[in-house]
Amino acid sequence: MFHEPIPEVFQSLPATPGRRRDVWAALLPRRRRAAFRFGISAAVAVADVLTILGTAALIEAAYYYVVLGALPEVGSTGSFEISVLVALFVVLTNIVREEYSIETQLSHGPHLRRTATLWLMAWALVLVVGFATKTTNDVSRIVSLGFFFAGLPAVVLVRFAMVGVVRGAITPNSASINRIHLVGYEEDIARFYANNDTEALGLRVIGTSYLRSIDPMGDALSRRSQMSEDLDLAVSVVRFLRPDDVFILVPWSDSADIERCIDAFLRVPAALHLRPGSVMDRFPDLKVARVGRLSGINIGRRPLSTGELLMKRALDLTLALVALVLLAPLFAAVAALIKFDSPGPVFFRQKRYGFNQQPFGVYKFRSMKTERDAVFKQAARNDSRITPIGAILRRSNIDELPQLINVLRGEMSLVGPRPHALAHDRSFENRIALYARRHNVMPGITGWAQVNGLRGETLTDLDMERRVQHDLHYIDKWSIWLDIRIMFMTVFSPRAYKNAF
Repeated sequence: MFHEPIPEVFQSLPATPGRRRDVWAALLPRRRRAAFRFGISAAVAVADVLTILGTAALIEAAYYYVVLGALPEVGSTGSFEISVLVALFVVLTNIVREEYSIETQLSHGPHLRRTATLWLMAWALVLVVGFATKTTNDVSRIVSLGFFFAGLPAVVLVRFAMVGVVRGAITPNSASINRIHLVGYEEDIARFYANNDTEALGLRVIGTSYLRSIDPMGDALSRRSQMSEDLDLAVSVVRFLRPDDVFILVPWSDSADIERCIDAFLRVPAALHLRPGSVMDRFPDLKVARVGRLSGINIGRRPLSTGELLMKRALDLTLALVALVLLAPLFAAVAALIKFDSPGPVFFRQKRYGFNQQPFGVYKFRSMKTERDAVFKQAARNDSRITPIGAILRRSNIDELPQLINVLRGEMSLVGPRPHALAHDRSFENRIALYARRHNVMPGITGWAQVNGLRGETLTDLDMERRVQHDLHYIDKWSIWLDIRIMFMTVFSPRAYKNAF
């Protein structure tokens, strides 16, 4: 067994007590680490409180100044109590779920969805408390609505700013950074370094213990003896360096070696982690889950839970019904233009695969000339089959609006992976990995790929692979807020109209 060489300054302990203390202070965890991490977490929590209270105060001051021409006295209205209640609920809930930990602050990813959900829960609490105490009439409704709509973006913007501050403060020499020790065979540790930027992950590797490769032809007794020697030495090094975390990089196929490593490192005061090689890199959201009394590593969630399905379906039905009523005059005008432009039906219907690869007929406004016995061919730029009115409908996405009927029929959702023609599905399913996983959710009128400009003709497999990657991202990261964001981008984002022809 061998280890990464200890820096030259530490290879021999000096004789004088003062210099020896300097060496130990450099090797052992810094005493201020816990205080530093607590300070960062407290700063993020305080930022949330000040943002919530400040937003409420500004909304109230603006309202009273415009309406009454004077600023209200602090605490003279009920909005201050509401803001305090919301702030307490947000902060206490975030403390319980460790939202203010440094690890959470190193990423922008979860903040928008989790903060939006918590904001709605906080206001649900406000309504319950107001109803129970009969104080709902003590607060201006305009101030309350302004606080509700302005508070969430304010909290999210401040949180993103704090994430930037924290990420800038966490350097390899920072007192709060996690100090880790790696243990494993040489090839596994080399793979870890090749696939991970420890600085970007907020980590510092302070030691590495390499296990000697075991001769498969050797007898069991000598193999156990060699492993025991290596682990005893590794444990001694870990006791000396005192890292915060120990990562065992031994492949999970070597179950006996894994058991020996676990038994050895459970004896040292450090958090112990198993890292199952490339599986962790393929599925970044791995977590331990229990099904009944059976434990396992969950590498993928169900596409949507029962509650999420009901929530999504309720949103689809509500918005589809409202849209069909409001757009009825537009439908009539478009139908007349299509009939005037070229002979043929108003609607075009084509078989597509939907949820769980069940075929259904998708509705669209006809945008091409009618051809008898025509073989399916994907529309291309400057396609001669596209009618003048059809070109306008395609560029503006109006040709997709009849799919609101599919939404009402339960065949589609407002948001989801776009359904492709059956010929395309069969072709790409055999050439692109996980393509068929798109059918694990309901297809949509618009989707994450489309609002990112990935629409139109797919000339190469790479074009479709990029589209599939966005679809799978949507499936894995689904939330009701993501659906609302995609619908908003579909209407207002220029990228949603890219490649439309």
